[in-house]
Amino acid sequence: MGHRSKLVAWAMFGASCALVMAGGSCGRGSSGDGPGAARGAHGSAQSFSPFIAVDQFGYRPAAEKIAVLRTPVIGFDKDKSYTPGAKVAIVDAHSGAKVLEAVPQPWNGGATDDSSGDKAWWLDFSSVTAVGDYFVLDEAANARSVVFHIGDDAYRDVLTQSTRMFYYQRDGIAKDAKYAGADWADDMAHPQDEKCRLFSDGSSPRDLHGGWFDAGDENRYTNWAANDVIELLHAYVENPTAFGDATNIPESGNAVPDLLDEVKWEIDWLVRMQNADGSLLSVAGHQGASPPSADKSPCKYGPVNTSGTLTTAAAFAFASKVYGSVPSVATAYPGFSIDLGTRAKVAWTWAVAHPGVTFYNTGAVASGEQEVDDNARLQKKVQAAVYLFRLTGDAKYQSFVDANYSSLLSSFDPYHMDQLDAALDYTNASGATASTTSAILAAFKRGVESPEYLGTLTSNPDPYLAPLHAYVWGSNLAKAGQGNMFADVATFSVDATASEGAMRAAERYVHYLHGVNPLQLVYLSNMPGAKKGVTRFFHTWFARGSQWDAVGVSKYGPPPGYLVGGPNPGYNWDPCCPSGCGGRWGCGKSSLARCGSAVLSPPAGQPPQKSYLDFNDNWPLDSWAVSEPDDGYQAQWVRLVSKFVK
Repeated sequence: MGHRSKLVAWAMFGASCALVMAGGSCGRGSSGDGPGAARGAHGSAQSFSPFIAVDQFGYRPAAEKIAVLRTPVIGFDKDKSYTPGAKVAIVDAHSGAKVLEAVPQPWNGGATDDSSGDKAWWLDFSSVTAVGDYFVLDEAANARSVVFHIGDDAYRDVLTQSTRMFYYQRDGIAKDAKYAGADWADDMAHPQDEKCRLFSDGSSPRDLHGGWFDAGDENRYTNWAANDVIELLHAYVENPTAFGDATNIPESGNAVPDLLDEVKWEIDWLVRMQNADGSLLSVAGHQGASPPSADKSPCKYGPVNTSGTLTTAAAFAFASKVYGSVPSVATAYPGFSIDLGTRAKVAWTWAVAHPGVTFYNTGAVASGEQEVDDNARLQKKVQAAVYLFRLTGDAKYQSFVDANYSSLLSSFDPYHMDQLDAALDYTNASGATASTTSAILAAFKRGVESPEYLGTLTSNPDPYLAPLHAYVWGSNLAKAGQGNMFADVATFSVDATASEGAMRAAERYVHYLHGVNPLQLVYLSNMPGAKKGVTRFFHTWFARGSQWDAVGVSKYGPPPGYLVGGPNPGYNWDPCCPSGCGGRWGCGKSSLARCGSAVLSPPAGQPPQKSYLDFNDNWPLDSWAVSEPDDGYQAQWVRLVSKFVK
């Protein structure tokens, strides 16, 4: 489903109602602590306080380090309270020695924050730089934090697991226990993809195997897949040394960075979706099952569309340039880079000749709607022109960018990073028009240095240090996107005087997703080293009642590294609840019982940052609006955290 659709689609879940019921549960979800043990001798033996939030994986030695001490005032935990002692210590987790004592500073003069419902204090321990394992200790209140690590390797394992998420999302391949782990091994998913048929008449079989499941469903969407390719390639280009060749995927050890191997898996599927005339099929869908190999439903695909063809032209062009710059790729994948460049150009040619071909797939194929309007289609055309110009230097692409670049800057927010990325990328192109480059950088500088963005470094509107203008479906996508937007200040040398502060701001969003939030929750699943992390999330494979339902509940639980959608104060149960669900999708009156007596709170009825629940219930509780992962969320996150990995 995914936030990217901005829809709550009924079709996919209606078809799977019988499957959900057979799984044995459509009941309410529950939250819980993650499975990982914290580092350090003290960390594994002692409990931790719900009032002291730190990055559960740790901090880089030279980076800012701020623990957030909290007392809830509004929300589901308002009956709890905490007041920090006069001084709070940082303690070496192995020796027990105090390495720092400091006075906690009240946030905003002791005010209550609307977004979290909390009052807070900050404990700045940035001066602690020695590599080691530590925890925060408030002796007066008999409270302590989880154990965290200080070291340049603090996020190495996080990045590895986060990139491995895409391996678990692979379609058209068996998940060998050697790579997936015994808990998540599975036979080949959807071998029927090799004879995928047009949804409308069942004719024209195509081999469309491969690619990644887009989100918690098992469908594949051309527009979104191409955007994910671009985002992950940005992650590689911006910090190639963060990505090694030993993350234990089938291609590991071939001298090509594993991230590029993984992205190639998605690109190869896009290649299969391309017709000889350059156009791209729009979508390929299944019903889905747990595990994926159990899904015997036929593969159906949608016809070509202009938007998907343009986004893929951009992805092929960017990939051609990136893969062509890595010497080992030519040995491992001969001709790959050159072929992608050719494909990008013919896709552009077709799209120019067919500027308005659309296909709205909801109700026909898959569940999320990826089609776009005329304005967004123009943006995709400019995006394609940017990457084709960077690849070829052809003036026809340059002139199109020069005439239309402003469309890429029309939505300045962290939900539209693909547009900002394309505009900024043009400024790095050899031979780019100077006036266009200056205009793009000036517009980006004005936007990012506004009070809503970098201005928050001085106004401090969020006690958890990762402000977001609005929490909606997919807020964790925006958190990661916001971090990447700030990092772009340094990446593109927008303002030398602001670069240090911008990178500090970017890393604060890493800390938020690692537990510096009012729930003290690592928003990644089943992570080693996380004391409290996501235990279950909406996914067809890891469905409620399956063997992979939840850590500590089902036989296995889901695999590590999935970033969930995050807090969504707009969450609600299905409109048919509490009394109108009987008979919907043929589920009978038993479906009424799934609603319960009132909408789940949390997520509903809470301050925005507390509008989250660790649950994976299907219709009619619709957990996908809160806990569903998405390849787009994941790509944005991988790009952000990789910036801080050596």
